[in-house]
Amino acid sequence: METSKVEKLVAVTRVVNAVIAVAALVIVNVAWGLDTQDITVEWTEAGKKIAAERVATWKAKDDMVLVPAGEFVMGSDKKTDRLAYRSEIPQRLVYLDAFEIGKYEVTALEYLKFVLATNRPPQVDWRYDGGNFQEAMANHPIMHVSWYDADAYCKWAGKRLPTEAEWEKAARGVDGRLFPWGKEYAGPTRANFGRTGLSGPVRDRPERLLLYPPIISVDKYDNAVSPYGLYQTIGNVAEWVSDWYDPEYYKTAPDRSPKGPETGTQKAFRGGGWMDSTTTMRVAMRNGTDPNTKINWMGFRCAKDAQETAGTKVSQLAP
Repeated sequence: METSKVEKLVAVTRVVNAVIAVAALVIVNVAWGLDTQDITVEWTEAGKKIAAERVATWKAKDDMVLVPAGEFVMGSDKKTDRLAYRSEIPQRLVYLDAFEIGKYEVTALEYLKFVLATNRPPQVDWRYDGGNFQEAMANHPIMHVSWYDADAYCKWAGKRLPTEAEWEKAARGVDGRLFPWGKEYAGPTRANFGRTGLSGPVRDRPERLLLYPPIISVDKYDNAVSPYGLYQTIGNVAEWVSDWYDPEYYKTAPDRSPKGPETGTQKAFRGGGWMDSTTTMRVAMRNGTDPNTKINWMGFRCAKDAQETAGTKVSQLAP
């Protein structure tokens, strides 16, 4: 065979191999994101000691904020939000009692305390120093947790998962705004979304690209907090809430303290994640999935009933 033909064949083969490699990377990335149920990471003795030292000395971002009692505008109206889905309609006034909710999404460091206290194995993406996450990941939102994991954590912490209604009021305030900050559409300066997933905090370990997505610390985007001071209610990771999910629920839901259907097959989640598009970067957007799902774009934050002080009930504040 002539040299030129051989060179062309080698060049073509390299291109084909490169395409196959990229395709394999994408497939594996999806697989890591979607199918982590059977992957188990084990502690080493030294790793568990490191973890215990971390929870004893590192400061967690576990602040709670008060959302006072009163009505708020829940759901969407096609007249004011052309991107609204059927499951968000009709828009209506809903009354909620006062409650507290996490200012931030639950972090890896917070979840580590729960893992150690309940004798659980490390998370699937904790692959360093015998079962730990890298220091840069401590304030990243926890991910790869099922609804049951999130529910168990909140109960262990003396809290609970927020209802859909509580989550939405905390994220948008009382005035029916489309976004936590107002009416302007989300962009890269306000939320972590629209990312490919082929990057992460570790650049020197290529295998991390197969597992760790481009999430960021929970306290970023000071310019995008909700009226009650919540960070990243849209973007970064989506968040489990307590309700069973029914796309038709709003048509018959009560207008006072709705808690979702009594039964179901899917649990609701709110707030778009790092890979979502502009259409889902809205505080009224709602969806649901199997409560056993563990995925790299889903986390949560906790809530609890507000405590009344000296017999005085917390009243509504209009942010």
